[in-house]
Amino acid sequence: MVTIEGKSVFGGIAIGPVEILKKKENKVIRDHVKDVEAEVKRYERGSEETKAQLQALFDKALDEVGEANAAIFRVHQLMLSDMDYVESIENMIRTQKVNAEYAVAMTSDNFSTLFESMDDDYMRARSADVKDVSNRLIRVLSGFRENMIQSDRSVILAAEDLAPSETVQLDKERILGFVTRYGSANSHTAILARTMNIPAVIGADFPDDCDGKTAVLDGFTGTLYIDPDEKFIHEMRKKQREEQEKQELLQMLKGKEDVTLSGKEIRLYANVGSVQDVMAALKNDAAGIGLFRSEFLYLEKDHYPTEEEQFHVYKTVAESMAGKKVIIRTLDIGADKQIDYFEMEPEENPAMGYRAIRICLDRVSLFKTQLRALYRASAYGNIAIMYPMIISQEEVRKIKVISEEVRKELSLMGIPYGNVEQGIMIETPAAALISDLLAKEVDFFSIGTNDLSQYTLAIDRQNPKLDALFDPYHPAIFRFLQMIIDNGHKAGIWVGICGELGADLSLTERFIHMGIDELSVAPSMVLPVRQKIRQTR
Repeated sequence: MVTIEGKSVFGGIAIGPVEILKKKENKVIRDHVKDVEAEVKRYERGSEETKAQLQALFDKALDEVGEANAAIFRVHQLMLSDMDYVESIENMIRTQKVNAEYAVAMTSDNFSTLFESMDDDYMRARSADVKDVSNRLIRVLSGFRENMIQSDRSVILAAEDLAPSETVQLDKERILGFVTRYGSANSHTAILARTMNIPAVIGADFPDDCDGKTAVLDGFTGTLYIDPDEKFIHEMRKKQREEQEKQELLQMLKGKEDVTLSGKEIRLYANVGSVQDVMAALKNDAAGIGLFRSEFLYLEKDHYPTEEEQFHVYKTVAESMAGKKVIIRTLDIGADKQIDYFEMEPEENPAMGYRAIRICLDRVSLFKTQLRALYRASAYGNIAIMYPMIISQEEVRKIKVISEEVRKELSLMGIPYGNVEQGIMIETPAAALISDLLAKEVDFFSIGTNDLSQYTLAIDRQNPKLDALFDPYHPAIFRFLQMIIDNGHKAGIWVGICGELGADLSLTERFIHMGIDELSVAPSMVLPVRQKIRQTR
């Protein structure tokens, strides 16, 4: 048996034959063309067909993995329409009199090299997107139709890497799991794998001769076993059955209260990014939505979403939750979430730059549009509003003034709205240190442990070179957490956690003993956390 170590992306056990994904290489040959305008027209037709394919992928992803995860295909469509990209291809065809495939390939190389050289994690990640969408366009221009899986049986798919579009095209009925040689745990592909519940491992250097061989993929440990003996397969099938039984037992927790053995009630909410994700929250019996990421409404569009567009989404979420609390975070872009039509200047350190509430307080008209939509939707359910990236009392007071202006405008127009709780995210050391002052200004705190950890440790979470240094259990972080909880309670407000640590089952008991009131986690983690809460004294 050959054992190959990788990195876990999503847990689960897959047992079956390996199929190495054989991608047809886009071997592009430079050809001279006589009629350059006809070639430009051929390129334009190919671009439109590629956009249609991406739309179909978006629709498929929307049904299977939700709006937030499908958004990457909207981004790819926008890339095809980017004027710099289009003009580069068309100019190359006209000036060099070359075929469209060659012009696309050269433009792709130039753009991806440019992105890779940038000192910004988000822009470097765009390099892979440019290559992905360009390769798709080249395949369309070449008349090539790709079949992802060659065999008719269920397989463990092995590949050098998988682009987001390839991941969505996978037939889940025939994919037991997938393993790649390359990739990042924070990539779109990894996120899609987790959402689709496919056991997945990245960074595993599997041998080229494993095609067709029986293997076991352990998504829990990030290990691929090739040619295991019957005894080992029997052990892993037992582990597989135990995991299935555990999931079935968790289903029995639906409808149960989130109460500790000592009688302390914990609000157990879900983090979501779309209306489709709300369905997953309901399916997993979340008591409410602790974080609705409204920025995905902006990320999926090529224009500022209108008040009506936003109102419709917020109203749908509020009505779907049928009176359960829905905490909607106002626009949180910047850092690793960039939007072209916002026309923001490049920054040397975007994680600490022009982002989140700073944009909203600078572009008040944009902010008011979102607040009007939120307040209008509050008449249809139990909506609360949460503001990200707060560092001062002055910011909160400015927000309260603008909110009051919006409420007065709605009242004058005779438009109803509900009694909306106002809260802030505590995700900066500054906010943590003055949490006693901030608690007097708001109705609740929600601790964003992802950014709080990053800023406290001065470590970029997206930088793989720093993985060994990043310690989410650092005592400084827990000192901040205790300070925030205590200061919130002294002021009579409730305190929750909506960051990744909230779903860490090894910390659930500790958080409860620290006095936390609410935990907001991925929908799939609601029942495991409920089980842990009910086992805690």
